[in-house]
Amino acid sequence: MILIAGPCVLESKETVYKIADFLVRYHEDCTKDFYFKASFDKANRTSLDSFRGPGLDEGLRLLQEVKKDFGFKILTDVHDASQPKSAAEVADVLQIPAFLCRQTDLLVAAAKTDAIVNIKKGQFLAPQAMQYSVGKVLKTRGCDEINFENAKKYGVWLCERGSTFGYGNLIVDMRGLPIMREFAPVIFDATHSVQMPASGSASSGGDSSFVPYLGRAAAATGVDGFFFETHFDPTIALSDGPNMIELTKLAKLIQQIDAIREIVE
Repeated sequence: MILIAGPCVLESKETVYKIADFLVRYHEDCTKDFYFKASFDKANRTSLDSFRGPGLDEGLRLLQEVKKDFGFKILTDVHDASQPKSAAEVADVLQIPAFLCRQTDLLVAAAKTDAIVNIKKGQFLAPQAMQYSVGKVLKTRGCDEINFENAKKYGVWLCERGSTFGYGNLIVDMRGLPIMREFAPVIFDATHSVQMPASGSASSGGDSSFVPYLGRAAAATGVDGFFFETHFDPTIALSDGPNMIELTKLAKLIQQIDAIREIVE
């Protein structure tokens, strides 16, 4: 099982290391393919005054320290075609944000690195449409046929994080998970799926109480992995706190997901 977890954005080194220390258990779990997630820049914050992160250079330096000190594989976001080459020197997975999942130059730049490319499904797209984003990466890497096995071989994942449902709300159509799995391994982002984006205030809201329900439901569909933004105290997180899952609650949820996956498999 692929497991991606970590804070939304890189905060202080002390905070990042406190979260990382808790997540060591999953890195050491032979049933998990664990990736530590944190963004060096959140380029799509609601307000200009919102915390964005330390930036590319300082962020990659801190992620490199996490990688060295904990032995983690690293996942981070990239936002424009100038970033993938530098980010891939540290990160094992480059994540394409949902709003940018159709940006050809960004996808091609990510595909030209050796990193796995994790493409988040746009909140505005049908799951079937994600085959074309997968195809851009595959074709850049020398493969013309879009299917699960080729995507797995050439390092392309798709990530579900909910679909726009009116204003300021998202909904997860579980049918989309097996549909997208025809094109690539599928990761379910349980924490962003409970987000309430740009719902009228200067920052996005969310309701993390629904994370366990959606996580367990996705496990029952047979997805390939899970994405959780997590923090020891989401109320003080500098980004996406309302939809994060607390570290201590994450442990119980992963136990439940493991049990469901065993039944499904």
